[in-house]
Amino acid sequence: MDNIYFLMIIALAFLAIADLVVGVSNDAVNFLNSAIGSKAISFKTIMIVASLGIALGAIFSSGMMEVARKGIFNPGQFMFDEIMFIFMAVMITDILLLDFFNTVGMPTSTTVSIVFELLGASVAMALIKVGAAHGNLGDVINYINTSKATEIIFGILLSVVVAFSIGALVQWVSRLLLSYNFEKKANWIGAIFGGAALSAITYFILMKGIKGTSFASESFDLIGGVTIKDFLETKWASIIALNFAIWSLLSYILINFVKINIYKLIIGVGTFALALAFAGNDLVNFIGVPIAAWQSYEAWEASGIAASEFSMSVLSSKVPTPTLLLFISGMVMVITLWLSKKARYVADTEINLAREGEAKERFQPNFLSRGIVRLAMSISQVTSSLVPKSMQEKIDAQFKKPVISLARDKTYEVPAFDMVRAAVNLMVAGILISIATSYKLPLSTTYVTFMVAMGTSLADRAWGAESAVYRVAGVLNVIGGWFGTAIIAFISAGTILALISFGKGAAIAILLFFAILILVRNYIAYNRKSKEIRAEDSLNKAESSSIQGVIIESAENISNVLKRTNKIYTNSINGLAKQDLDLLKKNKKQGAKLASEIEDLRDHLFYFIKNLDENSVGASNFYITVLGYLTDISQSLEYIGKVSHKHINNNHKKLKYNQIKELKEIDNTLEEIFDKTKKAFDELSFEQVGSIIDRKQELFALVSQKIEKQVARTRTEESSPKNTTLYFSLLLETKDLITTTMNLLEQYYRAHDSSISPTKIEESEE
Repeated sequence: MDNIYFLMIIALAFLAIADLVVGVSNDAVNFLNSAIGSKAISFKTIMIVASLGIALGAIFSSGMMEVARKGIFNPGQFMFDEIMFIFMAVMITDILLLDFFNTVGMPTSTTVSIVFELLGASVAMALIKVGAAHGNLGDVINYINTSKATEIIFGILLSVVVAFSIGALVQWVSRLLLSYNFEKKANWIGAIFGGAALSAITYFILMKGIKGTSFASESFDLIGGVTIKDFLETKWASIIALNFAIWSLLSYILINFVKINIYKLIIGVGTFALALAFAGNDLVNFIGVPIAAWQSYEAWEASGIAASEFSMSVLSSKVPTPTLLLFISGMVMVITLWLSKKARYVADTEINLAREGEAKERFQPNFLSRGIVRLAMSISQVTSSLVPKSMQEKIDAQFKKPVISLARDKTYEVPAFDMVRAAVNLMVAGILISIATSYKLPLSTTYVTFMVAMGTSLADRAWGAESAVYRVAGVLNVIGGWFGTAIIAFISAGTILALISFGKGAAIAILLFFAILILVRNYIAYNRKSKEIRAEDSLNKAESSSIQGVIIESAENISNVLKRTNKIYTNSINGLAKQDLDLLKKNKKQGAKLASEIEDLRDHLFYFIKNLDENSVGASNFYITVLGYLTDISQSLEYIGKVSHKHINNNHKKLKYNQIKELKEIDNTLEEIFDKTKKAFDELSFEQVGSIIDRKQELFALVSQKIEKQVARTRTEESSPKNTTLYFSLLLETKDLITTTMNLLEQYYRAHDSSISPTKIEESEE
């Protein structure tokens, strides 16, 4: 039986590595987003700077490991076997929870997840112990550090509101002083801003990056013989003032004589600082529990006492973590940072919510987001009416964005926001985390950095009438996910602890097996989703300014749509024939995906028309008409896929043999038409389209014939209303599909002129 604990230590070591990977993938947004979103420095440079910060912070993180040992529960109340079960339940829950958030691309707090997992598992174990001893339910409180748990909950609520409000205020003031033409302002203004930002970030490095380490308790004669920790707390005003003076002077020198962009320097230093703090303080979230388990195992093994009788009061004392383990952990984090695709997926969520102007919105508006936006607009109107008109005009002038040429398909090459906002994000996040650290307030770096970014976006007027409801909905979804993290972590860890406590080794083996299966499944599903996003059949946006140019460019799109139309239609018929629910479900998703891509083309229409010259109106009319036909095709396919899936999903009677046979006859004829049309568009041989159009009446006659046969069957032998409804729906929608496809082909056939060369829109220079 004793061997089980050694095997648990080995399992926890592997779980620690896995937790490092999934944890970094989620928390990377905390220090990468401002630099990536502003594109102030190259991605490679950002990664190098962040890697250095992580490596250095990991080595200095030993002092924060106490949280896992005694921060949430009272270790003296538990025996060694109970502690090991708690730690195992926590690690299994943490990996699965963080991997889930990474897979859906949502930033969450690794601090909150580990705290509530420890709390949930501890409460569950306390309940088991109290129940076994026939004690009172109120005795559970003796096992838990309730004051810490309460602080964490209030810290969540406080950090969300304060970070958003302060971020919005500082950004509004910064933009009011610097405007969007900040690089043209006097050098001394940039130097003052640089001094304020860099001094704030430097103090943040001292407070968050060093104060939590084991070095903070050392004293030096240079600082009056007091410890570094005490010096930082008592002399904070002097440190900030000296920092500000030095950095302001240095910024002025760099701007005037070295010609360095001070905003890029702020973003680089800020990225390093947040990466340093992340590794120095959040590393406990990933390896704190396994290290505590290992140290518990060493103490128990040396004692010679039975596992069920060895009290874990030893965890109450401070034990340093070996530097080698910290170094190895830091290297795993750095490698993950470079290789993890999920980290970039999570980062995209925050960047797109903070993006300046329009973007493909990931979140759908809801009644709450609409209500908040309406309320904000009302408050804005009332506030504007109270401000004198001349002052309002001056404020609006500072927030006037520079005019940038709207290039087709270039929106994601433009920075999501400018360097001022990126610098404010880093500066405000650093200040707030430093203040919280100095007052020993529990704070999640994820919550602070995210809400600061959202506050600066609002103040910077990035959320306009076109995007506000989507962005607010996104923020509400993320915040909801944060509170969901706490609840899910608490319940899941408690449940897994109960299973382990009663099932012992067998339960641990089964849970680990299922955890691996879920991780592998999520990895495969994520890769499949990524491949679908990069699929070759994805549609391209038009860039030409002439009808002939649009015809040539869009030919590939038409070919792709026809190929996918053929596949979706055939799969619908085959799924009905075989009653294959899985095929129909996948097919329904493919129809929705095609409709979504065509909707993206329609959203791009604004940029296409905006860049046309006055002589290219014909191209816009042609393109709008083509998009209309493509939309009609996708709607027909969506409907066919939906009713087919619904029929089988509801377990209605299968279509009769003759009905399937007739549908396959139509399908085979359409397949022949689609293949020939695809070939014509692939070869840009639009003359062949004429012979295909000539078969329009043949197709209509074929469908009409099937309709007449079904009418006769319904009058004499048909007994299933559902089958009749489905069959007529398929035939009528097929007829609409044929009509739209032929109209589309006629549009190309009439408009194409091989004697005219296509013209591309010239890029405007500004």
